[in-house]
Amino acid sequence: MRYKQTAIGIAWVVLQPLAAAAIFTVIFGRLAQLPSEGIPYAVFVFSGVVLWNYFSGAVDLAAQSLVQQRDLVTKVAFPRLLAPLAAILPGLVDLAVSLVLVAVFMVAYGVVPSLALLTLPLWIVATATLALGAGACLSALNVRYRDVRHTLGFLIQVWFFATPIVFSPSLIEGSWRFVFGLNPMVGVVEGYRWSLLAAPAPGIEALVSLGSGLLLVVGGIVYFRRAEQGFVDVI
Repeated sequence: MRYKQTAIGIAWVVLQPLAAAAIFTVIFGRLAQLPSEGIPYAVFVFSGVVLWNYFSGAVDLAAQSLVQQRDLVTKVAFPRLLAPLAAILPGLVDLAVSLVLVAVFMVAYGVVPSLALLTLPLWIVATATLALGAGACLSALNVRYRDVRHTLGFLIQVWFFATPIVFSPSLIEGSWRFVFGLNPMVGVVEGYRWSLLAAPAPGIEALVSLGSGLLLVVGGIVYFRRAEQGFVDVI
C-alpha cells in the first residue's frame, strides 16, 4: 500500500540505496580509495546505506507521527508512544527486501558471512530501538516546537556523515575512537557489518556507543512520557 499508484512500485525500495551506493562507490571507493575493511567497497557501502535508509526513514516518520495524527491524539485515549512505535515498523519490510539484494551482491563479489550472521536480527532490533528512542524524543519536541521538522533533514544528514556508512572505522585512531563512539549508531553499524559481511568485530568504541545508545533510548522515552500529558493542549 505504501507504493500504491507509483510507476515502479516496490522497486523504489532498492533503487534508492542502489543509486546512492553507486555514487559513493565511484567517489569514495574509486576516486578517494577509502579502505573498506577488506570487503569489496560496493558491498561495504551498499550494506551500510540499506541499514541507514531504514534508520533515517524511521526517525523521520516517528518524529512526524504525532503532528500528522493530530485528530487521533486529541480525540482518542491511547498510549501516545504507540504513534512513534508504529512509525518505525513498516520500514522493516523495506529493509528485509533490501537485505535480499545485499545477499545478491555478496554472492556476486564472493563475500561469505561467518557464524556471526546468526546475530543479525539483534543488530536490526538495536537499530529499530535507537530509531524509537530518537523518534520519540523528536516527536515530543515537534509537538511543541515545529522547528523540528525544518531541522530534521539537516540533523540526519550530519548524523549520516558521522556514522561509518561510507568509510571504515579503522580511519579513526587513538583517543578519537572514544569521541567517535559517542555516536550511538557507530556500534550498531559495526556489529551489523560484522554479522552480515564477516567484517572485523566491533572495537572498544562500540562500548561507548552502547552507553550513548542506552542514554538516547531511555532519555527519549522518559522525555516523551513527561511531555505526553501536555500534547492535547499544544498540538
